[in-house]
Amino acid sequence: MPPQADTPPLIPLPTHLELRAGTFALTAATVLTADAANLPNAHYLQTFLGSPTGFPFPIQEKPPEHLPIIRLQTGGNAHLGREGYTLTITPHTLTLTAPTPTGVFYGLQTLRQLLPPEIERRAPVPNPSWQIPCLIIEDAPRFSWRGFMLDEGRHFHGKETVLRLLDWMALQKLNTFHWHLTEDQGWRLEIQQFPRLTEIGSHRTSTSPSMFDASDGTPHGGFYTQEEIKSIVAYAAERHITVIPEIEIPGHSLAALAAYPELSCTGGPFEVATRFGIFPDIYCAGKESTFTFLTGVLDEVMSLFPSPVIHIGGDEAPKSRWKKCPVCQARMKQEGLKTPHALQGYVTNRIAAYLSAHGRRAMGWNQILHEELDEQAIVHYWVGNQKPVIEAIKNGRDVVMSAFLHTYLDHGYSLTSLRKAYQYDPILPKLDAHAQHILGLEAPLWTEFVPTRARLDYQTFPRLLAFAETGWTLQARKNYPDFQQRLAAFAPRLDELGIQYARGNDLKPNWLKQSLGIFTIIQPQTKTAS
Repeated sequence: MPPQADTPPLIPLPTHLELRAGTFALTAATVLTADAANLPNAHYLQTFLGSPTGFPFPIQEKPPEHLPIIRLQTGGNAHLGREGYTLTITPHTLTLTAPTPTGVFYGLQTLRQLLPPEIERRAPVPNPSWQIPCLIIEDAPRFSWRGFMLDEGRHFHGKETVLRLLDWMALQKLNTFHWHLTEDQGWRLEIQQFPRLTEIGSHRTSTSPSMFDASDGTPHGGFYTQEEIKSIVAYAAERHITVIPEIEIPGHSLAALAAYPELSCTGGPFEVATRFGIFPDIYCAGKESTFTFLTGVLDEVMSLFPSPVIHIGGDEAPKSRWKKCPVCQARMKQEGLKTPHALQGYVTNRIAAYLSAHGRRAMGWNQILHEELDEQAIVHYWVGNQKPVIEAIKNGRDVVMSAFLHTYLDHGYSLTSLRKAYQYDPILPKLDAHAQHILGLEAPLWTEFVPTRARLDYQTFPRLLAFAETGWTLQARKNYPDFQQRLAAFAPRLDELGIQYARGNDLKPNWLKQSLGIFTIIQPQTKTAS
């Protein structure tokens, strides 16, 4: 059932909301109090509210009862899980209770949305009215994995853009930032053991603006130092977001091969790719030096990212070089492998075992799925036959869903409209009894045709809000017309945040645009955003 008309326009929609009479007002007298576990949340709230209001919001262990109080505390209903919370607002007291500080943090994001959009400003607001409706909210997410993926291999956007995205993810209660850091077109992560990865692999000489255009002749490059990575991971952790790095294995590796051509089957030479697509040269699966390189890279990756999961790609890996490579053929004979696909399975399992020995789980796109796949590996579904994925789920395989025609943010709105994005359900047919193995969903933004921040904003918003609601809100509670109304009321908040989101007719493509929508996969709608 859709919520009542006077319900605050919250996105994602909470599990249960009951409005009460009256309001709670933020004033210069308002104080914060928190138990020890929630002091970081109290400091976060103090800073966030202090900038636009100009109020001090002192944190006091035992505040006087006559003052308006915001209370953050651990406890409450354990059945809400580690991310759930209860928010109770009366005219005098705002109490946020949760089983964990993570749940309290998500309750703070709800509080943020209950305040006027001007609360997003980082400078004092003139003539404000900081009124919050009295209510009770009990809330918890549907899925444990609510993710957004940014591809920086194709276009490097930099630290400021990533921090900005993490702030937006927090507002929407998204908890997983999948960071695609290696590609044919660029290697974006400093690896001290292999310096040529960034000296050579992080820069390309030009870029093809679309599938049908010649290269633009403009060099493009950039990478993150290890210190920058550490600071971004820490910033995400403060917002209860886990950063999952992706190191592509064995394909999409031309940037690495340009730096270390001896890791290929042919020996090169290679250049960092300037066009987009799938390239035949991938890591040689027969050479032991390939595994020495990959495990060395992963050692440094694991030292930078404390995430329990490391994404190893695995998609779009042509086998033509392996078929002709005597070293790869010798490896297949030695290991009793009948096909090149089985050889990729060997590579995947060897890397997965290495990660497992270091307390991590491997994750890869659904092309890694085969009968002998490491039992701990997580499958990331994006395209192709769903039957093997369904069978894997029934057999206990954990899966994250990113269905190509529903969740890809690089697609034009004529192909993946806001309605289509909102109506996506990650639970595959006849899998309700095994739903616990569908960890959740992720919305990827591939950046072949996303060179600027304006383009990034436009492709991502407001569709990411739709995916956030799908990840958090029970399917039975979702209602697209109601979401549209809440989004209209939410839009001024996006404006305050400086997000250059898609709007108007772009969100409602006519039949002609929809019929041509499939072409946005290979040709961007460049006239819409710069």
